[in-house]
Amino acid sequence: MEHFEEQPNLDVLAERVSLSPFHFQKVFRTWAGVSPKEFLQFVTISHAKQLLKESNILDTTYSLGLSSTGRLHDLFVKLEAMTPGEFKRGGEGMVLQYEVFPSAFGEILLVSSERGIQSLQFIESLDQGIQETKREFPNAIWKEGGSKEHQKLKDYFQNFVFPESPVPLYLYGTEFQFKVWKSLLKIPMGSLCTYGDIAESIGQPSAQRAVGTAIGKNPIAYLIPCHRVIQTSGLFGGYRWDPNRKRMIIAWEQSKKMSPNNGLLNSGNITES
Repeated sequence: MEHFEEQPNLDVLAERVSLSPFHFQKVFRTWAGVSPKEFLQFVTISHAKQLLKESNILDTTYSLGLSSTGRLHDLFVKLEAMTPGEFKRGGEGMVLQYEVFPSAFGEILLVSSERGIQSLQFIESLDQGIQETKREFPNAIWKEGGSKEHQKLKDYFQNFVFPESPVPLYLYGTEFQFKVWKSLLKIPMGSLCTYGDIAESIGQPSAQRAVGTAIGKNPIAYLIPCHRVIQTSGLFGGYRWDPNRKRMIIAWEQSKKMSPNNGLLNSGNITES
């Protein structure tokens, strides 16, 4: 607890108590009910909530000993993969809840199961948005309504309040797509990068075209920030949810980045984060 800001790894912790990493993890999980890594994340998030009331995201990130603002974002978004078998069954046995609500960037369609958020998209037409998602999960049971995870995101998009606990995303994608989507999570708000940058970050510098395709398949708007990727030439390029919306979001984030309080994290807007 006293040294969590150093973000010690399993090997360091095990050495402190003269145990092997395997044995230490087993004993820790037996007594605490969670792994050392999960416990460290809980402690870090708790401390982050206090810091974010008084500071901006960049200062908070480095106060927590994290390497980048993307790492802080990782603590609030938990990305989990759906198995190929689950996807192949077309959502059979799943109950999917959907809800539409307004945001500063337009109407949002949110779809989730008991495992987490499966789709978040900006829509012009509810029917069109629902039909696109239903094509991926034709055998699921669809119900209109919200959930606690929906409420977290409504608070975020409507009042700019960070979630009190990580938002689980439960998605299907190839291994390559997941690499790209996880790389997108590391782009700080107000910053931009190129398709080449993403390709470099996943260790495949020649895969820029494939990176662009994976970004275009991103099912979670904004939270997986594909809008922060632009062309090497400096042009904004396309966007699954309308290029004009991409420009609007980028301009909004840039204005918040230049704000002394970083806008989104203004203490007046945040109760617990």
